[in-house]
Amino acid sequence: MLRLAFWSLLFLNAALFAYAQGLLGTARSNEHEPTRLKRQFNTAKMTLLTRDQAEAAAKAAAPPAGGDAADVTPSASTAASAPAPAGAPPAPAFACTEIGPFNSTDARRFETRLAALDLGDRQSRQTIQAQDVSSWLVHIPTQGSKESADRKAAELRNLGVTNFYVLQGDSPLKYAISLGVFKTESGAQAMLAQLGKQGVHSARIAPRGPQTTHYVYRVRSLDAATRKRIEGYAERYDGADVKSCG
Repeated sequence: MLRLAFWSLLFLNAALFAYAQGLLGTARSNEHEPTRLKRQFNTAKMTLLTRDQAEAAAKAAAPPAGGDAADVTPSASTAASAPAPAGAPPAPAFACTEIGPFNSTDARRFETRLAALDLGDRQSRQTIQAQDVSSWLVHIPTQGSKESADRKAAELRNLGVTNFYVLQGDSPLKYAISLGVFKTESGAQAMLAQLGKQGVHSARIAPRGPQTTHYVYRVRSLDAATRKRIEGYAERYDGADVKSCG
């Protein structure tokens, strides 16, 4: 009994091994494994290549160096690695802006306001000599000598002008003829118009006042918004202008 069971198991294992190796064929075909392999590789149509033929075929199949693939890859890499463009700062609209003049007191106040803008080395200050106008002089320019001034004075009297005097002293106005000093420029303009009606056409207006130290500020590379703020600061000071400079 045991011998029968042993031979039965041995036969069953041998049958399973033969089936797994394809020796018994498949359910769809009666081909055995050796026959199927022979048909799959089609050995009748296979050609044996020499070494030179094999190398030539390998070179023909390889992609050309520096071809389209090489061109695309660096471009794609560059595009991928390029950072997203950041918002560029606004370009300066004003290369140079000049503000002033200021007297010493106003200059200190104005400079305090500029400090809030944090302009750094873009800001500079210049010292100038300017006149603090306190009055306006209506006059006939210098005649060059006392004799010429006396002749001009006689002409004025003939025209009915009597309120005048010849300027003396060591000054650029020596031998000029003063026709009046006025506190306002409008008053001087009115006097000039009256003299014109009387036939005096050589009279001029000149501001008067001491020469004092004034200050002018220059700022480089301003954008429009910052310049507008500076214009607002300058409006608080008499005589201070904001203009472009070279």
